Amino acid sequence: PLMASAHESGCIRLWSSQGNLMKELLPFAGRPSGPLTVLCTDFFTKILLTGTKEGYIFRWNMASFLEDSRNIKNAIKEELCWRAHSSEVVDLFIDEEKNVVATASVDGSVRLWHARTGYYFGFFGQARKFDLTDTSRLILPSDVSDFCAVIKEEIKHTEKKKIVYPLIVDRDM
Repeated sequence: PLMASAHESGCIRLWSSQGNLMKELLPFAGRPSGPLTVLCTDFFTKILLTGTKEGYIFRWNMASFLEDSRNIKNAIKEELCWRAHSSEVVDLFIDEEKNVVATASVDGSVRLWHARTGYYFGFFGQARKFDLTDTSRLILPSDVSDFCAVIKEEIKHTEKKKIVYPLIVDRDM
């Protein structure tokens, strides 16, 4: 068993059933993560989704970590980030069978997305039917202008190095 908590700092903490901290995660997608408002997992807890106050969804792959959490090579990988809403995400749901993610926001909208790619299918209440098979059309909701970002490799935190740049006066300029 594993428990996850989402925090205002944008940090995700994973806990053992004994209450021991196992892992801390921060999004690296280059997008502002902001305070986390919601998280959910798939049925087998291999995928973790988080939603933020700014309307972003982050997708994490936890499969290798869950196999052996003590092995440092088995990292949790951030796979995808997309802007789902222009305001706070308040609920998430993933359906593995249909491969869709449903998101809800404080703006009152509920939207459907492709779970692996972040492609937008539409919103509940639209006139047309959802076509869950066509992921070739890149469309976005009218209030979102950011396309999804696929995270190709894990970006590691680097220590801040103090670099001294002395000022030199060049009188010949």
